[in-house]
Amino acid sequence: MVVLNRIYTRTGDDGTTALGTGERRAKHDLRIEAFGTIDEANSAIGLARVATASDVVCARVDAMLLCVQNDLFDLGADLCVPPSANGETLPLRIVQSQVDRLERKIDELNAELEPLRSFVLPGGSPAAAALHLARTVTRRAERLLVALAEAPGEEVGGPALRYVNRLSDFLFVAARYVNQKGEADVLWVPGQNR
Repeated sequence: MVVLNRIYTRTGDDGTTALGTGERRAKHDLRIEAFGTIDEANSAIGLARVATASDVVCARVDAMLLCVQNDLFDLGADLCVPPSANGETLPLRIVQSQVDRLERKIDELNAELEPLRSFVLPGGSPAAAALHLARTVTRRAERLLVALAEAPGEEVGGPALRYVNRLSDFLFVAARYVNQKGEADVLWVPGQNR
């Protein structure tokens, strides 16, 4: 259980923050950027949930998004303690079953959508636009996780990388689903404004 009785500690006033191991790193460190961007994606999903929670049709997606938000806190905890860190307690990690669950949700929603005949422009309904924004933030987080995994002396678990990759796919499909199951999608028309 997490207990936060004091919000500010002053320990970050020098431009550093602590990993779950206690190691201090610069706030612009790639690992800090990665889990900070996961937090940003989680906030964008929270904003999308404001739009999905008020619509009966979107209630199914809203429940899925709540589950994802919890997973993203797991992912933040995963990234906060590098896989090679040896501690007395087993750190929280993203596991393959979370990736598998996300894939099932993608398949469930996508089964009700018509195949795409063009790229989709971010927009349509407010819920879809918010989900597209969350998708693009998630893609940025994924790029940071890949860079972190490739950085000398750093590690990122395979399930964590797979989860973030699937999450952007899920958010894309969810955006189409809340856009009247794709009927309100705004499609790209190549060269339309030439």
